Amino acid sequence: MKNLFVKIAAAGLLMLAPAIAEAAEGYSTANVNMRAGPSTRYPAVAVIPAGSSIEIRGCLSDVNWCDVEFYGGRGWVSGQYVQALYQQRRVYVGPQYYRPLGIPLIRFSVDNYWDRYYRNRDFYRDRDRWSRDPDYYYRDRDNRDRDNRDRDRNWRERDGNRDGRDRDRDWRDDNQRDDRQRGERQRDDRRGDDRRPDRRDFDCRPGDPTCDE
Repeated sequence: MKNLFVKIAAAGLLMLAPAIAEAAEGYSTANVNMRAGPSTRYPAVAVIPAGSSIEIRGCLSDVNWCDVEFYGGRGWVSGQYVQALYQQRRVYVGPQYYRPLGIPLIRFSVDNYWDRYYRNRDFYRDRDRWSRDPDYYYRDRDNRDRDNRDRDRNWRERDGNRDGRDRDRDWRDDNQRDDRQRGERQRDDRRGDDRRPDRRDFDCRPGDPTCDE
């Protein structure tokens, strides 16, 4: 019975061994951004200096991007910036080296990955849009920016039209005020003419020297 337990334990360790070993040490070949997903459109979470040692946790089968660990942080780096030691020489990490290097093929899910590593990041609150794909996020953001620009332009146009209407109204008011003032002056002039006595309108009295003219 004891031997049976030993065999079962050994078998369990053998089953776990590949999972434990499925990772590889790599090196960055340039100052490269470690990103929150397998695309240059995902947010950058750190910069890995050239020549730094990284742990390759897995890579995608359809695109050459790998999930790596750097100083306790996790993120994604393109395989074209990562090398690993294979048969005493450094090679760029690509699909043909995944199995020989012990790198597992993995999948990427924004929800699972970001829940695990990026809950404290500002971009985490937008994970619903990012989860569709980064292109959708940028299209959505561009649409929102365009809508905002359209609203600003419409607001400026309305403001400009209102200013134009105000100027027209001020101009009309000024003209009407000038017309009223001219009319009042003309009426005053006519009244003034009526008030001035015309000597010919006076009745002359006998002996009045002014009637001799």
